[in-house]
Amino acid sequence: MVKNMVRIGGASGFWGDSSVGAPQLVAHGQLDFLVFDYLAELTMSILAAARGKNPALGYATDFVQVTMREILREVARRGIRVISNAGGVNPGACAQALRSLAAEQDVSLRIAVVEGDDVLALAPARAAGRLLTANAYLGALPIRRALDAGAQVVITGRCVDSAVTLGALMHSFDWPADDFARLAQGSLAGHIIECGCQATGGLHTDWEAVPDWPHIGYPVLECHADGSFVVTKPAGTGGLVNPAVIAEQVLSWCSWPGPAAATRATSRTSA
Repeated sequence: MVKNMVRIGGASGFWGDSSVGAPQLVAHGQLDFLVFDYLAELTMSILAAARGKNPALGYATDFVQVTMREILREVARRGIRVISNAGGVNPGACAQALRSLAAEQDVSLRIAVVEGDDVLALAPARAAGRLLTANAYLGALPIRRALDAGAQVVITGRCVDSAVTLGALMHSFDWPADDFARLAQGSLAGHIIECGCQATGGLHTDWEAVPDWPHIGYPVLECHADGSFVVTKPAGTGGLVNPAVIAEQVLSWCSWPGPAAATRATSRTSA
């Protein structure tokens, strides 16, 4: 059944981000989806080096051994679906580690793996000899297909940062791949929360106006089928959500066409 509104929480902006975001969002965010962004170009090279030393590594180990270990049972109980690019350069190994954790905690879990970003074999022979890894940025479509097939957790390698959110929206609202207006809105929503608490005051120029930094809230999107969305955060948390905060996060991504794209999104702070 196609929903009219879904809530998506952004729990991580990079590998090494605070581990408080995911438990906070699971407990208080009233979520349908929990998304994580772990990857940057430097991160990919670090993960590739780790895989070179141990073929079972090459993914963001914290995702499994710290974050999911703490929230897995509650995520399953609440029916929250998780999407993460924690797979890095070895998404299959990440999925296997999560399966082992689920078995350890006696949690039944359907895990999908998105592969195909590894293009090292396509590099010229001379270049390939000097490269640790070469990866294409995948989009939202394979994430959407994994969710359509019933996955509770989707683990990807390198993908567009906003794709973890856009894939959830395409699945939830049955958006076609040529509905460019709504896809643009979904991409904008994904870019706003992909850096975690940067969307709740962590990047704000007027930092002294941001209350309770130690207990800053992580962002929640209330997304609607028409492409509109509201940015908020769990009630009772620190941080700040207002038009200036959201505008700064949008403008931190120079690929966006400018303020006109941001005017269709509204922001709200939960008390």
